Amino acid sequence: MSAPGTSSAPGAAAAAPPQVLVAGGGMITADLILPSLYHLQRLGRIGAITVCALGSAPLKALAENEPIRAAFPGSSFTPRPPLSTPPEQKAPDLFSRLVKEMPPRQVAVIAVPDPLHHELVMQALRSDQHVICVKPLVLRGEHAVEIEREARRRGLFVGVEYHKRFDRRSLVARRDYRAGKFGEFRFGEARLMEPYYYRRSNFQNWFLPEATDPFTYVGCHYVDLAMFITGLRPVEVAVSGVRGTFPNGNEGILWSLASVRWDNGALLSVANGLGYPDHAAGSNDQGLVMYCEGPESSGMIVHDDHHRGVAHSYLEPRDADGPRYSYVSPDFFRLVPWEGEGLRPIGYGFDSIEALVAAVRRVEDAASGLAGGAAQQARVEALRAIDEAALVATPANSLANDLVVEAGRISITHGGKPVRIEWSGSSGRVATA
Repeated sequence: MSAPGTSSAPGAAAAAPPQVLVAGGGMITADLILPSLYHLQRLGRIGAITVCALGSAPLKALAENEPIRAAFPGSSFTPRPPLSTPPEQKAPDLFSRLVKEMPPRQVAVIAVPDPLHHELVMQALRSDQHVICVKPLVLRGEHAVEIEREARRRGLFVGVEYHKRFDRRSLVARRDYRAGKFGEFRFGEARLMEPYYYRRSNFQNWFLPEATDPFTYVGCHYVDLAMFITGLRPVEVAVSGVRGTFPNGNEGILWSLASVRWDNGALLSVANGLGYPDHAAGSNDQGLVMYCEGPESSGMIVHDDHHRGVAHSYLEPRDADGPRYSYVSPDFFRLVPWEGEGLRPIGYGFDSIEALVAAVRRVEDAASGLAGGAAQQARVEALRAIDEAALVATPANSLANDLVVEAGRISITHGGKPVRIEWSGSSGRVATA
């Protein structure tokens, strides 16, 4: 693969870095996506950045985000709708229009609520754009298959932002598990509790029982991680939920407990919720324990993803509503000093975004200097290699996640009923009978 900003064709002019259109100006865009894109932009790996949203209010907050402005002086994005647009004026079809106006084979980043992913990803693909989507990709397995086929037909990359794959701990565990150093996974427990303040955010408008639940929203991270480490596939899912009320009066499923059975008979429990105390140390509570068996002994993988050995106690709360004592692990995402101007992002959150953008360039570089069917074949081969390496998540290598989400949604809306996933080769389906 050529270095970013170069062409692999002898004597060819350097390809322009891709433009990026981000759909969604909410929490994940502010906390991870935009800072990562700004850094990649100043490294010359991407071009102009546009962020679109339903209205101007979240874009104004994003443009005025002081930590981002301080870390990336001189960097900016094009807000659509413009910041001068009255916040009550909504533009529901704006992304559809903007993604069609972009030159082909640029990058669309989908960072909107889960139920909207399928529609926006397909709009981007039909406009001949590469796609990076926050997890989970979709809520039904058949939609993942549809996306994979459309992307392959057009020679386009679709990546899913399962950033735990790029945690160095996960990469070491994957290497050692697949080398047989732990034995075979048999039983595990995972938890990911997001903070209480999510209930006061825009979550209260879309995190509704008919749309999503904590297992779908964040439990999928640890299902994906277990699959990433072991290579096993899930065959049964059962999810129970606890309902509650958001501040605006809307009802939501605020806590969930899932049991996932794997094709070797192993079980993984996954506990999730929107209720980690706002004033507790750390911004959430999460971790994974996996017990394994060998012929005459057992092995174990333990990831304490909540407290990673770094704690700070401040004179005053770092944030207005935050604690004075906090876990400040640099592993996921932090902005830190570097040799350049402002600050730079570090951590596996940034590594994930960087790898997904690099995958887009890998596909485009594969076809450099080629045309017609030869270019298409080269792109398809590059896509196949990315799928098979299974480091970045794609519709093809993470289909199991979408089937787990689909089965989980059926289960949690039917009182925790176990739902089977049936596999035939690389194809799977949720057994609804």
